[in-house]
Amino acid sequence: MTDAKTRIDETVKSNDVVLYMKGTKDMPQCGFSQRVAGVLNYMNVDFADVNVLADEDIRQGIKDYSDWPTIPQLYVKGEFVGGCDIITEMTLSGELDQLFEQSGITYNKEAADKIREANA
Repeated sequence: MTDAKTRIDETVKSNDVVLYMKGTKDMPQCGFSQRVAGVLNYMNVDFADVNVLADEDIRQGIKDYSDWPTIPQLYVKGEFVGGCDIITEMTLSGELDQLFEQSGITYNKEAADKIREANA
């Protein structure tokens, strides 16, 4: 598990935005991963995706790394942000926009506003 922790740590710290998910950003393999990847893709966020289904050590390792039991998991600038429910809430409240702005992450503000309008 130490090797997995090292790999996770390197990935999280070397990418501004990382999504640990089931599947890939282009082909999610579960609804929760699809929702978060869909939000990030729609908002034009440049993010690294890590398919936990491809590596059992990473699949368990990411849960241990964050002390969070579920996948997907979003990291911004090396910090764990949350899973699907938290990202959904943050998107709808505008908190995700604020986090991206504070972290210097480029995203499409109009797309974020459209998500909120569609869910109002």
